[in-house]
Amino acid sequence: MDILNDILDTLDLNGALYFRTDFSGPWSVTVPRLEAAARFHLVVQGKCTISVPNKPNIVLNSGDLILIPRGQTHILSDSPVETAPPLETILDQAGYDGEGVLIVGEGDKSASTQLICGHFTFRENADHPILRALPDYLLMTSSERAQNPWLDDVLRLIAGRMFSGHVGAHASVKRLSEVMFIEMLRMTIEDQKEIKPILRGFQEPHVGKALALLHNDPSYHWTVESLAKEVGMSRSSFADKFAELIGQGPMSYLSEWRLQKSLYLLDQRNLSVQQIAEMIGYKSPAAFTRAFAAKFGTSPTKYRR
Repeated sequence: MDILNDILDTLDLNGALYFRTDFSGPWSVTVPRLEAAARFHLVVQGKCTISVPNKPNIVLNSGDLILIPRGQTHILSDSPVETAPPLETILDQAGYDGEGVLIVGEGDKSASTQLICGHFTFRENADHPILRALPDYLLMTSSERAQNPWLDDVLRLIAGRMFSGHVGAHASVKRLSEVMFIEMLRMTIEDQKEIKPILRGFQEPHVGKALALLHNDPSYHWTVESLAKEVGMSRSSFADKFAELIGQGPMSYLSEWRLQKSLYLLDQRNLSVQQIAEMIGYKSPAAFTRAFAAKFGTSPTKYRR
C-alpha cells in the first residue's frame, strides 16, 4: 500500500484557499498562528519577504512557493519589517468579504505583488513522525519547479484557476492544492535531514515491509518478534533498524498509529466505540478508552461529542 497516502488520509489532510492578493507597496501583514495546519504562499507576480520567527528573512520571487508546516505565525511584506498589522486588521480595512481578490494599496498594478495563499488542515490531535520532523518551512523556487514538471503543471493550474474567475475555481484549487502538498513533500523531503531517515524507512526493504504490515492490519496482535520474522531479520537487528529510521520503536509506532486511526474512525458515526476498539487491536473497549484518555485527555465518547 502507499503508506504516505494512508497517513495523510488518516490525519485528514484538507486544503482550503483563504485569499488571493493584489498588494501595492508599501504593505505588510502578520499572519496569525493556526493550530493543526500548514500554510502556503505562491507568488504569481512580484516578490515579497517572509519573516518566520527565529529564522533569517526569506525573499520570494515570482513563481516561488513556500510551505509553513506547523501553522506558526509569520510576516508577509514588500520589504523586511520587524512588526506588521494583524491579518484581521488588513481584512477589515480592505473591506474584504472572502470573495475575489484581497486588494491592499493603490500603487502601480503592474508592479503589485499577487499571491495565492491557502492552508491545509489536519484533524485535531493529528500526529505522526513525519509531521514532527517537518522543518519550519519548505521552499521551492521557480528554478526548482522547472526540474519537477509535474508539480510545475499543478502550480500553473492553481494560478490559472484562481485568476480566471470561473465558476468552480475555488473547488478546483482546493483539490489541486492537496496534490501540491503531497508532491511538495515527496520532492523536498529528501533534502530535509530530519525527514530523510523516515523516507528511507518507507523504502528500506525490511522496515518498509514492516510499516506496510502495520498499516495494512493495525488490529493484528503484532510483536517485535512476529514483525522481525515476517521481514526476515533477527529481533534485535530489526528493532534497532526500525528505531534508527523511524525515530521510535515498532511497538511505540503501532500504539500511536492505532490511536490516530481511532480518531479517524470516531468520525464514522455508524461505528460504536466497541467496534472501533476491535478494529484497531484493543482487547476490550475499556482498554481502548484508557489508552485514548491517557493520550488525548478525554474519553472516545466525549471526543466524538
